[in-house]
Amino acid sequence: MPAPTPLEELLAVATSARSISIGLPASESMAERRFPLTPEAAGALVARGFRLRMQAGAATGIHYPDTAYASQGVEIVERRDAMACDIVLHLPALSAPDARMLRRGAMVMTLFHPARQDAAALRILLEKHVIALALDLVADDGAHRPFADILHEIDGRAAIAIASSLLADAVHGKGILLGGISGVVPCEVTIVGSDLAARAAARSAIGLGAMVRMFDNDVYSLRAAQLELGPGVVCSALHPRVLDGALRSADIVVVAATHPRVELAPEAVAGMKRGVVCFDISGSTRPAIPSLPQVDLAMASPADTAPDCPMRLCYVNAGNAVARTAAMALSNTMLMMLADIITCDGAANALRLKPGLRAAAYTFLGKPVNERIARILGMRSVDINIFLQLS
Repeated sequence: MPAPTPLEELLAVATSARSISIGLPASESMAERRFPLTPEAAGALVARGFRLRMQAGAATGIHYPDTAYASQGVEIVERRDAMACDIVLHLPALSAPDARMLRRGAMVMTLFHPARQDAAALRILLEKHVIALALDLVADDGAHRPFADILHEIDGRAAIAIASSLLADAVHGKGILLGGISGVVPCEVTIVGSDLAARAAARSAIGLGAMVRMFDNDVYSLRAAQLELGPGVVCSALHPRVLDGALRSADIVVVAATHPRVELAPEAVAGMKRGVVCFDISGSTRPAIPSLPQVDLAMASPADTAPDCPMRLCYVNAGNAVARTAAMALSNTMLMMLADIITCDGAANALRLKPGLRAAAYTFLGKPVNERIARILGMRSVDINIFLQLS
């Protein structure tokens, strides 16, 4: 009988790696109701090996209780513990007290908000060598900005949905339907701009049966909008007389981003209908309709639409009025981006291997790597590629 032949025994091999912690602090800014992750998205990240820590009550703005996150494996903690994670997701710009809670070398992801950035907080980020990324500057392999595009689309669609509701309000509005009915002329919507937000607004208005006119000086962008939206929208260059006529007959006016930037003059606004509903979705810190009082929908209250308020208002921050939709949309993109970071074995490697992430950084290794942030600090911006080549 032949002797037994020894065989190799296969053993399970595991690499010991510390799981990456993700902090979800609450937004303390009154101008930001949106939240980066839904409970389902948080659960998907926990299943991939991340440790999530959320500040108690952080998701109340999108109407999710803490128990919805806890059931998905998220730890409910104090603010300091959520700020002390490896990666911190915090949509508003950081304050100095929050920046002090970050651990050295952490990564923080915010929206860019250059006009709201606190110079003191930025200096703390530099001292702690925090890698700060602006989510709305993150680009994919096709040079698209998925976070920014999602938020712009939501702004456009939310503007029309809210405007339609305001027009139909029998007490504070006109009590009219946006699309009209058989025998009744539909409302007119005038949109200045033809970017993604403007097209989203136009698509929603057309879907509700409104008459839509779109204006821009970028003929190529107008042509793309016409091809995308079809004959339901009338596109025109920004001829003053044509625009003035459209503004006079409009029931809804939406101003999106244009190049060069457009502001509606007081004379043009004075000729608008009483009770016209105006939205500024341009994303600029300067108002697109400076002669009208602004209502920030992130902080709006019933008193803002009381009968004694002005008959013409300009609404801003439309996306914050539908914060839960924004959270669901942001979650989808956030899952893919965080998967890229863990695949690349860390934040620094992710920036080295992913040009789209690299372009979104505004502080790195103690230096400002974004020109606008550097100007706020009174410093010179440093090319992040230099650091990545030397590290």
